[in-house]
Amino acid sequence: MNPARAATAMGSLPAAVPDARPRACRPHSSLQLARYGAPQFALSFVALPLYVFLPDYYATRYAVPLGFLGVVLLLARLLDGLIDPVLGRIADRMLGVGRGWGFMAVSSVALALGFALLLGFPARLAYAPQPALFAAVMGLALLLTYAGYSAVGVTHQAWGAGLGDTEAERARTFAWREALGLAGVLVAATVTQLGGASGFTLVFTASLALGLWLVKSAPRPRDVPGLHPLRGWRAALEPLRHVAFRRLLLVYLASGVAASVPATLVLFFIRDRIGAAQLSGLYLFIYFAFGAACVPLWLRAVRRFGAAASWLIGMGLTVAVFLWAALLQPGDRWAYAGVCAASGLALGSDLVLPPALLAGLIRSLGHGGRLEGAYFGIWGMATKLTLALAAGVALPLLASLGYAPGAAATGVLPPLVAVYCLLPCGLKLVSAALLWFGWMRPARNPDFLTARQRRNSP
Repeated sequence: MNPARAATAMGSLPAAVPDARPRACRPHSSLQLARYGAPQFALSFVALPLYVFLPDYYATRYAVPLGFLGVVLLLARLLDGLIDPVLGRIADRMLGVGRGWGFMAVSSVALALGFALLLGFPARLAYAPQPALFAAVMGLALLLTYAGYSAVGVTHQAWGAGLGDTEAERARTFAWREALGLAGVLVAATVTQLGGASGFTLVFTASLALGLWLVKSAPRPRDVPGLHPLRGWRAALEPLRHVAFRRLLLVYLASGVAASVPATLVLFFIRDRIGAAQLSGLYLFIYFAFGAACVPLWLRAVRRFGAAASWLIGMGLTVAVFLWAALLQPGDRWAYAGVCAASGLALGSDLVLPPALLAGLIRSLGHGGRLEGAYFGIWGMATKLTLALAAGVALPLLASLGYAPGAAATGVLPPLVAVYCLLPCGLKLVSAALLWFGWMRPARNPDFLTARQRRNSP
């Protein structure tokens, strides 16, 4: 087997479309990539509270019913996911005319306003006397926050997809972005405990402004921007016409749901199985800290094995970790800390490698500098779908199996252990099979992309 075919067999993409665009001779420096990744530090402040802390904050401090919160958050998340492809096309147009940073700045203003309103208005508008007005204000705050967050995030990812000429360089670009994001999660968790809502909003706004200032001087995408012949919804949905993208998206969905199920149930598991609710903050810190610290290991794996094969290794590690977690008994506090550390190691593969693979696919399909926003818009919609599916599957399944929050989960295999540990293992095995049979094995054929592109292009 020649070296090119060997690299392809390990998961790298063939060069399906000759690329005549100018290339830089040297990879970007760490300082340049840190400038690019800086906004993700602030964006992580939004992600953690919206999905973990906000429901508890509203319910415990302001006596907002959980049923009401569930409905409003679900509707907001569904709407948020639906607008991602539209935001992706706007991002493409803004990046194409050199206004990507300006679009991120305007979107950041909406994000900051919505976030401040979301955390601050319940102190002035009680739920009980005026639930309809409360719902309207909360809906407006969520809309501003979600739309601003998605617009900045999709544009930022599309920007990063154009940085780097090789698979290893693209992985390095997204590694900086995700590592800074994990650092933001750690800081956000600390500020939440120490600063309250006002302090949290202040630190978030300052971090967002600093991130925008830094990314303004970051490297620009190396692809020469150009206009794609398609417009409107046809352009926004063009990525779905390509079999290779659909296969990668399916792997990402299955793997994402597998990761989101334990994220949804982690606080229940810590409290009701391990019996260490007071250590939940420490466990989360260990998880995210190891995720950030181990990102360089995945970059080394990409250089040696390729991004797809490295992702497959990460999936196998996740299965092993959660099988270990299934064996834990009440009181196994230190052993669960080890589970958090090992699953944090696996986290890096889920964060860094899928977008690096997608960036390479965009180049190979000849869409570099044209449709990155469209691809990452659909990618973002899929990310939010995994979170919704995880909550929509895991919580009703637990209820149907007889689990009651607050009741100790004892015995060999109580429902909480089955859903928290074994369901993600099954889903990860499915995603690994999809990655191997649907992506890595076909990629051994040099015509993997070219044949399917001709068949699916207009």
